[in-house]
Amino acid sequence: MKVRNKDVEQMDGSGQVNEGNTSRVPSVSRNDMRVAAGDSTQMPASPGGAAGVIARSGAKLKAAGLVGLGTVLGVSLSLHFSAVAERQPAIANLPIEEVRMLSEVFGRVKAGYVEEVDDKRLIKEAINGMLTGLDPHSAFLDNDAYKDLQTATSGKFGGLGIEVGIEEGFVKVISPIDDTPAYRAGIKSGDFILKVNDSNLRGLSLTEAVKRMRGEVGSDAVLTILRRGEAKELVFNVKRAVIETQSVRSRQLEPGIAYVRIAQFEQATAEKLVRVINDAYKQNDGNVRGMILDLRNDPGGVLEAAVAVSAAFLPKDARVVYTEGRMPDAKMNLVARKEDYQRRGKEDVLAKLNPAVKTVPLVVLVNNGTASAAEIVAGALQDHKRALVMGIRTFGKGSVQTILPISDNTAIKLTTARYFTPNGRSIQAKGIVPDKIVDDGAQRFMTREADLERHLTSEEEQKAIDAIKTALPDQKKSADTVAAKKDDEKPVDYKPANGADGLPIDFVLQQALNHFNGQVVSANPREWLALTTGTKAKPVAAVAAATPVAADAKSATAR
Repeated sequence: MKVRNKDVEQMDGSGQVNEGNTSRVPSVSRNDMRVAAGDSTQMPASPGGAAGVIARSGAKLKAAGLVGLGTVLGVSLSLHFSAVAERQPAIANLPIEEVRMLSEVFGRVKAGYVEEVDDKRLIKEAINGMLTGLDPHSAFLDNDAYKDLQTATSGKFGGLGIEVGIEEGFVKVISPIDDTPAYRAGIKSGDFILKVNDSNLRGLSLTEAVKRMRGEVGSDAVLTILRRGEAKELVFNVKRAVIETQSVRSRQLEPGIAYVRIAQFEQATAEKLVRVINDAYKQNDGNVRGMILDLRNDPGGVLEAAVAVSAAFLPKDARVVYTEGRMPDAKMNLVARKEDYQRRGKEDVLAKLNPAVKTVPLVVLVNNGTASAAEIVAGALQDHKRALVMGIRTFGKGSVQTILPISDNTAIKLTTARYFTPNGRSIQAKGIVPDKIVDDGAQRFMTREADLERHLTSEEEQKAIDAIKTALPDQKKSADTVAAKKDDEKPVDYKPANGADGLPIDFVLQQALNHFNGQVVSANPREWLALTTGTKAKPVAAVAAATPVAADAKSATAR
């Protein structure tokens, strides 16, 4: 049984792999472990399962997973190799000396380690190390991780509602999940979780830390948080709950403008999108003059859902994404048609979509939390010139993982391909550069795929990454300048206006509205301040991409 998966495969509600033995269900997401501190995880990110966890060591993030040290295989495993070699001649040419060395290491660990170690544990960690040593997203999925993976795309799980990683021994919040206990309590991206109740998390593996954050629904978790800029530790009381994410939601910003946010790509995302878009047209009596698709901090998810969302806005049979790998079945060409996003025998989920959405002016919002499946959507709409992409450069996860079951309750998640936008652009480690750079400065401390240790790059990709880094401003110098609190470099106090729904409109979202209303689109709050006060604009602390930004209103609104 083989299931193609971007980081999280698509499963049905029963937790079984779709389409039996031959189903290929690609899925994509930034993380390798989504922690609801309950059943947790979404690997393509976005986080998923207990394997492939993003962790930071020193200045670089590295995959931590299940403890993944590339250590020993041992005699038992070498015998397994032999058995496999008899069945699969393609792997018969094993490096004998290296296999003997692994067996020797296994024997020495068994005989000399300070505590007795179970054979199964050593072999499991050896397999995990073999995979995590390849790239940040390949991993061994033990029983718990495999179960997590099978429920990751259901959109319902128990816990706190946070994505976490490891940085220099500390559990770091990648992002809280919308409308979850952690989100409502005020947990923020970049927070370090020092303790859960009286349990110290420092130095623990990510898997162990996640276990300590889990608990019964309704129970309290007291989180001790270290936050940048705060002199003292912060304490939050978060009540664990069943986390039922709303992958698609909408807002009423102003008459004639539809706003749709996709928080992550799940099995039911396309169906929810159709409902939300149709409701927007009804609320505006059919007069929608512009639509905003918000993909910021969307870690990705099910690839089929990304194809369906793209197809909602693109002409029939327009290419959405294609993949290239060494194996024949790692090569796919997915286009805007039912067969590429809908399971056989089911009604086309987009059949009831208001056809006016195919031509409505569209702005797509992205940032460096936009990853994988979300990058596929942004890249496809950008390549077909169907939308103006606005924000900062995206995360840059452009690889495809395949879930290969090993037994009934274990599997491996293996990187098998790269994916490309319709025009042949690789997103891997580069991300999508927006058409219009708008940076509110809120994402300065976030990481990208290129920051992950052992991330995949080709020579062409590395040149592009180097070019982007060379063109970026000196972030350290800018940060020092802000820290010095010089009068002319103090952070801009941007006070958002409220939308028609009474909720605040953040800076980037306001610029999207300005675009539709023929007003000036400011690249950052300081430029906005200069326009509103007549002072000279100065650069913000960090810029997310090297693309030059037109400052005049005419060029900003002419797309």
